[in-house]
Amino acid sequence: MTNTTSDEHFMALALDAARVASSHDDVPVGCVLVENGELLAVGENRREIDGDATAHAEVVALRNASAARSGWRLDGVTAYVTLEPCVMCAGALLNARVARVVIAAMDEKAGAVGSRYNLLQDPRLLHEATITYDVLATDSQQLLREFFQQRRA
Repeated sequence: MTNTTSDEHFMALALDAARVASSHDDVPVGCVLVENGELLAVGENRREIDGDATAHAEVVALRNASAARSGWRLDGVTAYVTLEPCVMCAGALLNARVARVVIAAMDEKAGAVGSRYNLLQDPRLLHEATITYDVLATDSQQLLREFFQQRRA
């Protein structure tokens, strides 16, 4: 069962994390992980600031959650992501056994949760997750648009 109010609340927190990424010149993408209605971990894109190609928001959040739980299995956790996960991040969410993924904006060029691929609901893989789309999508799209407009200026 989906609680729209909770989804919007947690996506707003993911958007706050995306703004942090933008403040250190990373593409504004944020991810929060929630368990039983409680915030478990937050991550923002950190590729530029960390010099790490794997430091996408989802991977950062998964690392933080694993450290907080002292384990990698995140059964029952919901991920709120401001931009549709790429192949690497969708794979990481699958491997962590995240139960549900809530997405704001879709990524038509590199998305792996509905746009280009749908790794999270591929029955050939070891795990599947429930997906909810378009939660605060306009806010995420605007944040991304403003970031790239400033970079082009």
